[in-house]
Amino acid sequence: MNAKSDDLCIDWLPTFGVQLRKAGVQFDAVRMDEEPGRALADRLARMTGGDPGPVIDVAGSRPCVYFLVAAGSTAFHLWPAEVRRLTSGPDRESFIPVPALHDMTWPLSWRYPPTAPDRFVHTMLLRAALETWAQAAPS
Repeated sequence: MNAKSDDLCIDWLPTFGVQLRKAGVQFDAVRMDEEPGRALADRLARMTGGDPGPVIDVAGSRPCVYFLVAAGSTAFHLWPAEVRRLTSGPDRESFIPVPALHDMTWPLSWRYPPTAPDRFVHTMLLRAALETWAQAAPS
């Protein structure tokens, strides 16, 4: 790893390229389509002073945004139809593509990179921002 990612000591970050990480081990994810997801990530950044937690941006033919949240934190909540929870359990396995911090990883990039090993997007803050977004979205 490079010096910056070594300083962070984040073992789930790949050294280079992109690796799949099983949801439910270090984190879960909430996936949302590109433009609404980017707008939501930027809203969370404004709400958190620029550090919303790790958010992955995917370009290409199926653009989307992954919000990395604490493992198990998406369970037992209703989520809007526009998002997909990525978790693992007895009848389900999900994998999340994770890019290296400082490598050519197109079509994946960090919209907001991780800043600490145990710092993820706050699930309840994400849910509140989603509810506000859903109420403001045109029907």
